[in-house]
Amino acid sequence: MSVKIGAHVGLADAVTEARTLGADVVQVFLSDPQAWKVPPLEYPGGAEAFRTATAEAGVDVVVHAPYVINVASTNNRIRIPSRKLLQQIMTGAGEIGAKGVVVHGGHVTATDDPAKGFDNWRKAIESLKTDVPVLIENTAGGDHSMARRLDRIEQLWAAVQQADSDVEVGFTLDTCHAWAGGLDLSTVVDDIRAITGRIDLVHANDSRDAAGSGADRHTNFGAGEIPEELLLAVIRAAGAPVVCETKGDVGTDITWLRERL
Repeated sequence: MSVKIGAHVGLADAVTEARTLGADVVQVFLSDPQAWKVPPLEYPGGAEAFRTATAEAGVDVVVHAPYVINVASTNNRIRIPSRKLLQQIMTGAGEIGAKGVVVHGGHVTATDDPAKGFDNWRKAIESLKTDVPVLIENTAGGDHSMARRLDRIEQLWAAVQQADSDVEVGFTLDTCHAWAGGLDLSTVVDDIRAITGRIDLVHANDSRDAAGSGADRHTNFGAGEIPEELLLAVIRAAGAPVVCETKGDVGTDITWLRERL
């Protein structure tokens, strides 16, 4: 089968790294993933030059939103800055020609009604102005997460579908998160599609820890706990572009995948 395969790379050297890795798609951060500020784009010639360079190289681009974003939060001091930061990232992603922006599902606290978190997602989608799809990603841990288990993903999806908005919402399936989060990898693609009708991107990662551990620890293919055939079956079934978020020699992981797919 032929799927686009690539990796998370540094923005400044995205095209060079894509060529070195033989990547068809790259994922980049537009800012420090642990920070609330978005600096000017670190690319010679700015957004237009980046867009031209990736287009000429035939490389698709997706953006990963900062980890600090939690639009589900009931805390105003987190939720409001999260919406503002997400809008900045969506705007920047549009400027560089990105195919989508990956956003973690976020969480509420133990004392919150999860319904408030889902409704905050609806409001967040309604507040956005963008032509770039928002790709909600399943997460690995937390009992109060919005997108760890299938029942929560279903409620989250229902909420964003109710948004009075033209913003396109899609889904990113992370194999490590699914495994660690306790989802059944043998059925996860069908399970997610039954809820969302789509999988737009796969984050292909092995997991350092056991199924259901809740630990978000990516590792290289064959070095973790996910059985090889199960991992490959998920990627085949999803049929979506693949981004490897593994550590170290990602080129070896891309080759590993290509040979087996």
